[in-house]
Amino acid sequence: MPTLFEPIKIGSLELKNRLVRSATWDGAADSEGMVTDAAVALFRELGRGGIGLIITGHNFVSRLGQGSPGQYGIHRDEMIPGLCRLTDAVHREGSKIAVQITHCGINSGYLRRQGITLQGVSLLSEIETPHKEMTDAEIEAIIADFASAARRAIEAGFDAIQLHGAHGFLMSQFLSPFFNRRTDRWGGSSQNRRRFHMEVIERVRQTIGRDFPLLIKLGPQETQTGGLSLDEGVAAAREMAKQGLDAIEISAGGRGSIPKEDENAPEKAYFRDAAAAVKRGVTVPVMLVGGIRSREMANEILDSGDADLISMCRPFIREPHLLVRWQRGETKPATCISCNKCMPAGGNILSCGEERRLREEKP
Repeated sequence: MPTLFEPIKIGSLELKNRLVRSATWDGAADSEGMVTDAAVALFRELGRGGIGLIITGHNFVSRLGQGSPGQYGIHRDEMIPGLCRLTDAVHREGSKIAVQITHCGINSGYLRRQGITLQGVSLLSEIETPHKEMTDAEIEAIIADFASAARRAIEAGFDAIQLHGAHGFLMSQFLSPFFNRRTDRWGGSSQNRRRFHMEVIERVRQTIGRDFPLLIKLGPQETQTGGLSLDEGVAAAREMAKQGLDAIEISAGGRGSIPKEDENAPEKAYFRDAAAAVKRGVTVPVMLVGGIRSREMANEILDSGDADLISMCRPFIREPHLLVRWQRGETKPATCISCNKCMPAGGNILSCGEERRLREEKP
């Protein structure tokens, strides 16, 4: 059975091991979404860590789709030179890099200020003003934005593209029966609710060709009443894979599906059952993220066949060279304790070691 250090292919892309740095918002872009020196340094350090595939934090495909300050943009050609700096930094260290592209939907402050939502009513309690339903033309424009972003990704030298279909952002909202209350061709039946995904994949494939690796980060299940069921999520994954995906990373669906963590709780891969279900339903590699902290658990998941690759994000904030330590034969788990103090709202990620030191020194 495969181990963490064995190579694997995702479509035409060969990876030297099965460890993935999952997309992580780092807040290192400038106010326009441009790559900064701090961003280049961060990705260079990740590249030195020997990770098989590094995935960037989500890059917005249009200004209306931006969800966070410091988020990278891939919505204009002016972004390409900066993104080239990221890919060059990683490639010089011998690693591969994918770009994650997204539209944040109702989670975009820009979109909210325009008074537009997917289905015409807001399901977020903090928004009380009436909202306008997206028109066909607006939806088609966003699909075109994804395709344009994919073209820029290739020009910037990325090795793969990942669509963000999880965490309550726009693709996740379209798929969800809880969020998507539309009654037209974009909503209602499960086939209609996955139409946006199918058309994005088709248009991106037309742009990048059949051989360039295309992935998705997918939330195949939601925990709220009326949310996406795992059976439907697996069916959607199967259909999207046939449409042209090369790998599927399993994560949370809507924001309510992300588990609340206790930093003193034992290690648990909390989306493992969902990943195993998707793995049984598709023929492309499946990646699993969430709660994995040890080499032993990573190898046990691979050995069981529940996933083909292991993704981590927060452990690499604290230890960008974690894989190097494990390759030396060390068995100690990641020193990350899932406290989330590395990501203060509205600011850049801190040096996790520095944050820990400051907390320990507090009287």
